[in-house]
Formats: sequence, C-alpha cells, structure tokens
Amino acid sequence: MNTLYIECNMGAAGDMLTAALYELLPDKEAFLEKLKNAGIPGVEMSMDKTEKCGITGTHFTVKVNGEEEESLDHHHHDDEGHEHHHHHHHDDEGHEHHHHHYHDDEEHEHHHHHHHDDEDHGHHHEHGHHHDHEHHHVHRGIKDIEDIINSLDLDDSVKKMVLDVYKIVAQAESMVHGKEVSMVHFHEVGAMDAIADITAACLAMSMLKPDRVVVSPVHVGSGQVKCAHGIMPVPAPATAAILKGLPIYGGKVEGELCTPTGAALLKYFASEFGDMPVMSVENIGYGMGRKDFDAANCVRILSGETDDKKDTVIGLSCNVDDMTGEETGYAYDKLFEAGALEVYTFPVGMKKSRQGIIFTVLCREENREEVVKALFKHTTTIGIRELKYERYILERKMRETGHGDMLIRIKDSRGYGVSRSKYEYDDLVKFADEKNISLREAGELLRAEDRKSGT
Repeated sequence: MNTLYIECNMGAAGDMLTAALYELLPDKEAFLEKLKNAGIPGVEMSMDKTEKCGITGTHFTVKVNGEEEESLDHHHHDDEGHEHHHHHHHDDEGHEHHHHHYHDDEEHEHHHHHHHDDEDHGHHHEHGHHHDHEHHHVHRGIKDIEDIINSLDLDDSVKKMVLDVYKIVAQAESMVHGKEVSMVHFHEVGAMDAIADITAACLAMSMLKPDRVVVSPVHVGSGQVKCAHGIMPVPAPATAAILKGLPIYGGKVEGELCTPTGAALLKYFASEFGDMPVMSVENIGYGMGRKDFDAANCVRILSGETDDKKDTVIGLSCNVDDMTGEETGYAYDKLFEAGALEVYTFPVGMKKSRQGIIFTVLCREENREEVVKALFKHTTTIGIRELKYERYILERKMRETGHGDMLIRIKDSRGYGVSRSKYEYDDLVKFADEKNISLREAGELLRAEDRKSGT
C-alpha cells in the first residue's frame, strides 16, 4: 500500500511539512494553481529551492500583507543580537512558527500598543518593518477563521480537513489559557499564516491520497521561546498539549523544533507513530526551515510501498448466565467506551442446563486494564480469560464526498489484493431520512451520484 513516512528528526512545522509534501506531488503546477485560486485573503505564497547542510530542498514562504510571521527562540546569550528569527507564530525553529498570540478580550487594548522596539525586546526583524503596522492590531476569533476557511475555493473535503486541523490548535490554546475556544483570539498575521500552511498541507495530502501515514517520534528541541506572554519552555504549552500521548523527545538542539501547527498536522494525518516501516521508497521530499543548525534543518518525507498490514490485539472473554438483554446491551456500550475494538456475544449451554452467553472483547494492549475493569463492572462474571491474537487486516481510511448540504463519509479498505468501499452507516441513515427512502435506495443513489462526479 502507498505509504508516507514523515521523519521529524528536526521537529515539524506547517511550512516544512507543506514543502516536503509539495516535492512528492507528481503535478506541482496543478497544486500551485489550486492553492493560488483558493482565495486566502491578503496572503502571498511561493515555493523556493534552498539548501541545508548540502541537501537541496524546498522552502514554503508565506507573506501576509507583505509580511512574514516570526518567532524568537530565547537563549541566555542571545540578547546581544544573535540572529534567532523565531516568528512569534510557532511554525518551527526558524521555520514558520504559529504561536497564535492568544488574546483574552480584556487584554486586547494592552497588546495593541506594543511597538516591539529592538532595544526592549531583542527582536531582529530581517525585513525592517515595524510591528505597529495597522494589520498587527487586528485579531481574529475562531468564528472569523472558520468563516474564512469555509469561503475558500476548495473542495468541501479539503475545507473540512483545514477546519479540523485549525480546531486542534485552537482547542490547545483554549486549554492552555483556561478560556473557551470562542474566547481565544489570534493576531491577524499569525492566524492567516497558519491558515495558509494548513490549507497547503491539506491540499497536498488530498492530492497524494496516501493509504498510510507513519510519523517518527518527534524531536521537540530544548530551551525556551519568546512569545507575546513572555518566555515559555520548549515545547511551548500549546504544542505540548497537542502532542500529549504521542512519542516525542528533546535533545541537544537549543530552540523550538516543533510548533503547534506542525504538531496539529502530524496528529491529524498520522495513521501511526513509530520507526520507519519496511518499504520500497519511490520518492523523497525535503521541506526546509529557515534557521541553520549543525544538522540539516528539514522535514523529510519518504513515499513508497509497504507490505500488507498485520497487528496484535488482546482477546478477553467470560461466561455469564444471569444477565438480562438490557444489561447485556448496556455492557456493550460501556466496553466500547473503555476502548474495545470489537464486542460480540453468542449463546451457550452451561452447567446445570442453564442457557448463558459468552462475552468476547477485542482491544489493544494499552486498553487492556480499562476493558478488564469494565467487564467486571458491567457483567456478572467472576473470571476473565485472555488470549493474544495476531490479525491480518486491511488498511482502512476514511474520506468524504459532498451530496447537497451533506458530507457523506466513506470507509475505504485495501490490502492483500483487495479493495472495497462502504458508506458510513450513520451518514447513510441521515441521508435516507432526509430523502425519505430506504437504506438500500440511499446507497444506490449515493453510488450513482459519486460515479457521475468521479469520486
């Protein structure tokens, strides 16, 4: 199956991921045309060839009203004027950092009057413009940003991706600052820069259509970073919130290597995190950051074919003979909430001629403890059996197609020489109810429409 392996040895940022994906595209001109025509207001974008440590790659440049967003790493020795161009916007240690400059409503006036004098802040703005331009006084809430994304001239499926990724960032900022998502505001330049990076990355992914995306453990860097609220530890709080539960590590590189936008894109698109799978590599893309380190400052993405998929699951089972149908149905729901992959029962004859059922639950090893607790709590069993299974599985991927005002999800399954697709049941039900037709008729109508549109 077609697989992307994203190597994050020097972190990840929206601009770097976009540039690496761009290098993999067979039709780069079509991508650039779609991106240009998307209509992101006030934004200019370009792809430029560059070199880091002898490696040639692409740098994705975004300008908002003629200005590039910056963020600044904080070093104990850099107040004298070291050129650490960190874009107040978190998109990678010199990549484009989308630190979204959160502003509570009560704080707006205070922050609008910051002029960012170099003597006061140690900022080194390579373009020579001042931070008291009019557009720096504009702040956008999540509703404004959603309106901008929904207005883009892109397929609904791509806009849905962009919205979902941006919401990951907004929810992380909301959690960090203890505010509702609707109360989080972003600087104009930072917000539009992030929209551009996320839109470009999502568009590239929609054109590449990988079956599987494997991401390496993410190098987050070390030290501290400057932002509107002061000096923060690396990874910055919003980045750390997004990366919760994912494999990350620090290192000797001092600076912010992973940004909120980069982290959100990885979290959204990754099928799994881990080492590079055995794969036949067909193409390699290098997305370059702006800053220089001893190691090449880039995200590398390898594209190729991997073998069909196999995984391991835990099987838990128990016998019960004194549960009602309602209690059994309730147990199903609670077992899925605890992390079960599959729950099923079948009738059996038990001792003393009692009719009973066997509960069988499949789960991943990391969910075993919670599922065991749920089995004991919501069934009447006093003992649980455990087996470890190896499964041969088809790779599954969800996509969406637009039908009128509705987005219908389709589950594609591939592997072992097999390819099949199925409409998601909940969406099929909604469509059938809206049309007042049967499920079978709904499926036939959707397939006919999708064939006609070529999706």
